[in-house]
Amino acid sequence: MRVILVCALLCPLSLSHACPKECSCNSNTKVVDCRGRGLYDIPRRLNPDTQELYLQDNRIRGLGSMAFREIPLVRILDLSNNSITSISPTALLGLRTLQRLSLAYNSLRELDKRLLGPIHSLSHLDLSHNSLWGLPGAMGDSLQNLSYLGLANNRLTRLDRSLLEAMTHLDSLTLRGNPWRCDCQLISLKLWLETYLFKGGVVDEVLCTQPEEMKDKDLQKIPYQLFHACMTTSYHYLFANIHHLESERLLRGHTHGNHAHPSSHSFHVPMAIGEGLGGGGGGGGVTECETKQKQRPVNLRHAIATVIITGVVCGIVCLMMLAAAVYGCAYAAIMAKYQRELKKNEELAAAKGADHATADEKEPLENAIA
Repeated sequence: MRVILVCALLCPLSLSHACPKECSCNSNTKVVDCRGRGLYDIPRRLNPDTQELYLQDNRIRGLGSMAFREIPLVRILDLSNNSITSISPTALLGLRTLQRLSLAYNSLRELDKRLLGPIHSLSHLDLSHNSLWGLPGAMGDSLQNLSYLGLANNRLTRLDRSLLEAMTHLDSLTLRGNPWRCDCQLISLKLWLETYLFKGGVVDEVLCTQPEEMKDKDLQKIPYQLFHACMTTSYHYLFANIHHLESERLLRGHTHGNHAHPSSHSFHVPMAIGEGLGGGGGGGGVTECETKQKQRPVNLRHAIATVIITGVVCGIVCLMMLAAAVYGCAYAAIMAKYQRELKKNEELAAAKGADHATADEKEPLENAIA
């Protein structure tokens, strides 16, 4: 009787941790494989010790609140190639150990900034082949440890630079297949890409689709001079250059403070330049670089040229306004003189007409007297 009672108590426990019938489970590796099973929802009664869950190639349409609360220890979650159109802001709540998340090949249009809020261990995020218009800049706080970000084949026209700058450990980035609009608001992304590539990052390409004269051109290879056309109506170019120069200055200062540690992840701009000039290693190379660096940086020259061109344009506009004022005054004086002469001529014509009328009246009277 006691044995039966123990079995009755243990059976529900074992059933609650059983593998869902739609999936295959490996208790040793703690992997649950539910790929290609035609699922419309997340399977239930998953083992709480599950560390890898594969749900790709199904028909899942959405993720509700705390959809994975049964598996708080999961590290890899693959939801690619489903039909997901919406995700609750709290869908991933409780997944504090999640490291790899794939939502590729779905129909997502936007992501809530709170979606990844509680997750700080994420290192791999694949959002490619969706319909995303953008990513909220506030999401960057949750992506500080990210090493891979896939954004290829979406509907991105621009990207928040603050989001990219928050991902200090990013090694690989995919951006191809988006309808990038290469205008003044995208110059900040161009500057960030230059720094990112210099630090050893990997990115595929950013092909412009608008405006027409830049269509199918890689943003990284477009010279800065082509962005001068919009400088008179937008200050994004100048502000982006100033921000970029300030970041480089702070980065160089940090590099000087740590030049004794070549294994550091920060890139050593003075050392690299010193070596390129043929200076010796160590502190001598840095000193030689500092004394020989007379030419201004390219970006600083661009910023100065921007200010000069803006000043020239403003001067030309002022001269045109002055010329218009002079022309207006001259035109007004000529018209006033013309009106005076016209009025004088009208008065003379009226006087002559009166004289002729008087003469005509006198002539019949004189004839009668005669």
